[in-house]
Amino acid sequence: MEPKIITGDAGYVLDDVPHFNDYLSNLPTYTNPLQDNPSYSVVKQYFVDDDDTVVQRPVQHKNGPRGNHFRRQGPRQRVYFEPDEVTACIVTCGGLCPGLNTVIREIVCGLDYMYGVKRIIGIDGGYKGFYSRNTVTLTPKIVDHIHKRGGTILGTSRGGYVLSKIVDSIQDRGINQVYIIGGDGTQKGASVIYQEIRNRGLKCSVVGIPKTIDNDIPVIDKSFGFDTAVEEAQRAINAAHVEAESVENGIGLVKLMGRDSGFIAMYATLASRDVDCCLIPESPFYLEGPGGMFEFIETRLRENGHMVIVIAEGAGETLEERDASGNKVFKDVGLWMSHMIKEHFAKTDKMKITLKYIDPTYMIRAVPANASDNVYCTILSQSAIHGAMAGYTGFTVGPVNGRQCYIPFYRITERANKVVITDRMWARLLSSTNQPSFMNPKEGTPPPETSTNEQNTSDGNECIPQVVAKQGDETQLSTSSPVQADHTDHPNSVSNGPSNGI
Repeated sequence: MEPKIITGDAGYVLDDVPHFNDYLSNLPTYTNPLQDNPSYSVVKQYFVDDDDTVVQRPVQHKNGPRGNHFRRQGPRQRVYFEPDEVTACIVTCGGLCPGLNTVIREIVCGLDYMYGVKRIIGIDGGYKGFYSRNTVTLTPKIVDHIHKRGGTILGTSRGGYVLSKIVDSIQDRGINQVYIIGGDGTQKGASVIYQEIRNRGLKCSVVGIPKTIDNDIPVIDKSFGFDTAVEEAQRAINAAHVEAESVENGIGLVKLMGRDSGFIAMYATLASRDVDCCLIPESPFYLEGPGGMFEFIETRLRENGHMVIVIAEGAGETLEERDASGNKVFKDVGLWMSHMIKEHFAKTDKMKITLKYIDPTYMIRAVPANASDNVYCTILSQSAIHGAMAGYTGFTVGPVNGRQCYIPFYRITERANKVVITDRMWARLLSSTNQPSFMNPKEGTPPPETSTNEQNTSDGNECIPQVVAKQGDETQLSTSSPVQADHTDHPNSVSNGPSNGI
């Protein structure tokens, strides 16, 4: 997907999204039916100006460039579809996430109530449903109560992506609006679908609604389902805390979702106030030796008589497999950590511990969205509809600095959003839990008596050991450079949603 860049005065840059007019000529336009819609009769300004944009980084220097912008979402005065000509489809891909059914419901109801679109179909079972399954007719009556249920009524799957078959199905069925709900892998697939549709010269809008419970999609403030996941994680943490403080030297260990990004673990820890230690993929740690995890556990148990540990599923892992969507598949780091802690205290015989391990992973992602996420899903869905009706295509919707935008696919898929451990939000967590950073204060060197091959990173910091989860009796360490906050390469790293506070 070729970037569509528009520049202006004083360093203004617009990362624009594709439009039908980029590859189709002489398309008719129509008056937006929202101007006669009773729901919008009280709105002072019906339509968004085509020149409205949203800045990516709100903090600017006095004489600095205006920076990157994205096109503001909202209804336009002219639309490129009449209601009777629209055949829209919705597909959900990848893992489950709170809010999927809400997004489906709001797309169906928004198309019908706002624009009068009646032909809406659901693709059953993810991408492979385009060519291997029957479609599902969707109406406001059918989807009326689905937001109260977890999961997705359309079913989902990983893999099954065969581009030619998918686009052939879209063309043969006369579909001209495709709403694709999924994570980074799904959005990459959507980008290629858009490009193939464009190559065939079809008048068909391809719109992505970003979904990832881990909140690892860049640029946007946060992904839907994240607030619900953090809220549900509190139940597991509370249970672990009750178990731990009810016995002498009790340890509650909770594993939360987060293959590559530790946002759920970080925010659940900050919200709980009962967590003594939070371990995430972005922050390496070690177990043995001075300043290590075992020493910290002993200290905290002597001080408080109990402790709670939260660990993200990708923490300390360097060996992984891949599933059908290309996502990492790890060993169970929670069980491994539980085993290592028990083994350590059994060997040292310094104190007897009672450890309870809780894994709420699938309970968290299968629940319905909470109130906050339900509102957010409504805004995302209506934003997607407005963009498709206005002729935009090849874009993802999402908030940037609190303003809903249309973001080109390549900006969403170029990298993963991660916790920046040199930023203020991680510092807030460390000050809340009072846990060590598990780094030697002398330039991030490995702990004493740990043998590693030291290498220097680009900014002069030395490597620190990353725990490798192995099934067995020994802890193995491998060198791994600490995550650096590179604000030059990733201009949104300071302002990107829940990851960073200002």
